[in-house]
Amino acid sequence: MPRLLVLARLALLALLAAPILARADDVSEIRDLLARGDGQAALLRAEKALAANPRDAQSRFLLGVALMDLRRDEDALTHFTRMTQDYPDLPDPLNNVALLHARAGRPEMARLALEAALRADPTHRLARTNLGHVHLMLAVQAWDRAAALGPLDPAVQRRLEAARQLLEGRAVPASGAAR
Repeated sequence: MPRLLVLARLALLALLAAPILARADDVSEIRDLLARGDGQAALLRAEKALAANPRDAQSRFLLGVALMDLRRDEDALTHFTRMTQDYPDLPDPLNNVALLHARAGRPEMARLALEAALRADPTHRLARTNLGHVHLMLAVQAWDRAAALGPLDPAVQRRLEAARQLLEGRAVPASGAAR
């Protein structure tokens, strides 16, 4: 009788663990598809995973990354914004909201999202790095506005040109997205 009880418990444990293992497989497969550059397949796989488990934060996040990779920026922004409401303590959706704002030429909105990400996790390196990039964008924007009012001091003009070169060499990349 005890052996039968042990086998029943093991069977129950296997049944309970199956969804966790399946979810891990889903996330791993979606990540692999994204790494191979197959955003469309990753999107479909994430949608399938979410149909089975709608509250799975990792699959939801990766669906947003797939949308970003497919350059469906407005859909991705809506998706990540909804995630920030459902999971306000997660910095990665906020980081990606910021990247989408920066990519759309809204550096002030990007700054606000990155500051929120850093409030959620002050040690989030990627958000801190992206905040530096956004500050550079804001500096160029401010210097451009100053230049529109009249000639810039030569030192400021040199800084403006250097900042523009930095930004041109490193446009807001998808690789700056949390994955």
